[in-house]
Amino acid sequence: MRFTIEELLLLISILLFISILTSKTGRRFGIPTLILFLAIGMLAGSDGIGGIYFDDPKLSQFVGVVALNFILFSGGLETQWESVKPVLWRGVVLSTFGVLITAFSVGLFVYWTLGFSLSEGLLLGAIISSTDAAAVFSILRSKNIGLKRNLRPLLELESGSNDPMAFLLTTTFIFMITASSASVSEVVLMFFQQMIFGTVAGIGMGFIMVRVLNRIDLNVEGLYPVLVMALMFFTFSATDKIGGNGFLAVYLAAIYLGNQRFIHKKSILKFYDGQAWLMQIVMFLTLGLLVFPHEIVPLIGTGLLISAFLIFAARPLAVYICMAFFKMKNREKLFVSWVGLRGAVPIVFATYPLIAGIEKAGMIFNLVFFITLTSVLLQGTSLHLVAKWLRLVAPEKIKRKFPIDIELSEDFKNTITEVEIDHRSASVNQPLIKLHLPKSVLIVMINRNERYITPNGNTEIEAGDRILLMADNPDDAAKSVEILTAEHSQGQKDS
Repeated sequence: MRFTIEELLLLISILLFISILTSKTGRRFGIPTLILFLAIGMLAGSDGIGGIYFDDPKLSQFVGVVALNFILFSGGLETQWESVKPVLWRGVVLSTFGVLITAFSVGLFVYWTLGFSLSEGLLLGAIISSTDAAAVFSILRSKNIGLKRNLRPLLELESGSNDPMAFLLTTTFIFMITASSASVSEVVLMFFQQMIFGTVAGIGMGFIMVRVLNRIDLNVEGLYPVLVMALMFFTFSATDKIGGNGFLAVYLAAIYLGNQRFIHKKSILKFYDGQAWLMQIVMFLTLGLLVFPHEIVPLIGTGLLISAFLIFAARPLAVYICMAFFKMKNREKLFVSWVGLRGAVPIVFATYPLIAGIEKAGMIFNLVFFITLTSVLLQGTSLHLVAKWLRLVAPEKIKRKFPIDIELSEDFKNTITEVEIDHRSASVNQPLIKLHLPKSVLIVMINRNERYITPNGNTEIEAGDRILLMADNPDDAAKSVEILTAEHSQGQKDS
């Protein structure tokens, strides 16, 4: 079916409009938006009611790579070094060794049980070995899930930084299959080259981005996001050209840039947040169009078997081995194991075997698509319930917005938190001075019945108060929230 330019634009606008509307509805019913975007693409495709025939893996790969650049760059810009620093090494270990363990355990399982060759099994394992940044970012942020003990920055850091490792493993196994003469030393050399060059290029380009933005005078504010876009794509393509991992470079450059002061920072952050959402929609719609559902149906049994092993065996195995080197509670390890969301990234990576002409590429693509659907449907819809069951949800009284509109300087480093006081809280009727809050914490104001009170040490807390507090660091803010919202002990109630 051929479309005119006008018809194509009309079709794109309708699909985008439907995607945005369904994402709002899906969020209300707890359905991950990523599933809805994929579903809309499938319905519009050749097997759906839209009847649009689309079978172009190269174009899908191009769209996916461009989209991943925006998603990783946006995620990196919003990653605060202060929140990531305490979990940095945990995230690094999960995003490297965790991916490696997952890839090999799934690969060996597929090889032993499903009749794949060892190299084909390892390729499939590599493709689905990483958690998906788009899936984790969108679900955690859209559902506003508050997690205790730095779990959220750990999960976001892992999902944002493990795609390069999965991509490297994917291309390595494709190289081994298509170039059977490849030696182990060549593969190991390629691995270290990609990681080292990607890291150096990413940090270096982040440094350059800050200097370029602050020293160039474009006179037009709207051009600055375009300049950043040019630098972002240059980082990816130039790093790839010199033999490094472009995805890793883009993510590290964004983290460096996001934690520095530069001109028009707030407008640039908002621009890339919107672009990341647009790219998620476009990427999932494109991948939904690419799949032919009738080809997946015969593979449902195999797909369920691999999904079950991935979710309940491979991912927990990787997490428990990697986190054995760190002090971490068992329930926290369980939750990190459960947040092994697969998303568009594995589907994009699954287009590489198609383009390389590998024998079972079509089967691998359809299996990866089905495994992704299973992962997001099962794990994505149950994240909040599992967090509650494991007692890892931060108190719902913590609000992530200010009671009034406050514009803060870009170099403002303190943590601002709003807390709502329940009538069961032990702090009710207690003066602030007796609560023994951390010394770095300041109670800025109290919203009481829509009146704003400037507190002092003798100000007593009342039920229903909304307290705005400022702390030097997230740990002191979290400790203050626990003090303010702690309920009466049984002994206090009885007395």
